[in-house]
Amino acid sequence: MSDPVLLSDGLDAGLVSHMGNPLAEQRVMLDGGGSIELSNRDVFSVSGVDRLGWLHSLTSQFLEGMEPGHTTTSLILSPTGHVEHVMHGVDDGQTFWAWTEPGRGADLVEWLDSMRFMMRVDVALRPDMSVRWVGHEVALSEGIVLSSEIAHGHEVIVPVGSATPSDAQPVGVLAWEALRIAAGIPRIGLDTDDRTIPNEIGLYGTHLDKGCYRGQETVARVHNLGRPPRRLTLLQLDGSRAELPEVGTEIHAGGRRVGVMGSSAHHHVDGPIGLALVRRSVDVAVELEVGGIAAGQQPLVDPDVGLHVRPVV
Repeated sequence: MSDPVLLSDGLDAGLVSHMGNPLAEQRVMLDGGGSIELSNRDVFSVSGVDRLGWLHSLTSQFLEGMEPGHTTTSLILSPTGHVEHVMHGVDDGQTFWAWTEPGRGADLVEWLDSMRFMMRVDVALRPDMSVRWVGHEVALSEGIVLSSEIAHGHEVIVPVGSATPSDAQPVGVLAWEALRIAAGIPRIGLDTDDRTIPNEIGLYGTHLDKGCYRGQETVARVHNLGRPPRRLTLLQLDGSRAELPEVGTEIHAGGRRVGVMGSSAHHHVDGPIGLALVRRSVDVAVELEVGGIAAGQQPLVDPDVGLHVRPVV
């Protein structure tokens, strides 16, 4: 096994990029093996008897009465329905444990804490805890387990510095990112911007059949009327160019700017792929151009409804 290579830039700078062969590491993950340290994710906890009903009233997801051990993804929206935060969490019967994107935890916890009012809840950032991804074949001896949206595995919230499972082969985040992109799963703040509404990303982390919450009016209106302004799409990038487009690169169709590039990676089967937000009106059959790289579209979101048009794999 090669020595770990660290990422030097980007949102995940400092994490292990790969262990020598990121394409082979994707296959390890798909086979249910592997372990990845996602130690830059911010972990927080919400305790108190009112926690689930309180979170239910504030977020885009149906959390009231959630059974212990059930994993959920939920969004915090602005009053106008734009995505501000994401949380991936699980309740253990006494505490709701969750993680959010790097550098976003303090702001999210501060906002949640400001919304406590008379509710019997306590919100805390947990710098003593870290996130690890492990394959479903890896034996777990400690931690709070969340079902992972990536490959065949779990996300585990563990104490900082805890030992990696002895039967897990270390893999890097390049493999994790490639499988995430192929599954059409957006990262909030990387594949989205401050104008993104849940309908544009397939109602990711959003439940349509619940009561009012901040930003709900926009979600319901766009869903009922159809036609979200933009749509998330999976791009198949021209493999004749070695480089991948940077996040934020403009996307053009027929010389007209139609969107912006999100994350990209080399997939072990599909080659170079990426996620992007493009205008809803762009014909799904049109070839796009991203920083001089040709790109075909694989639609992820119905342009007239905002629902995912294919299952996440």
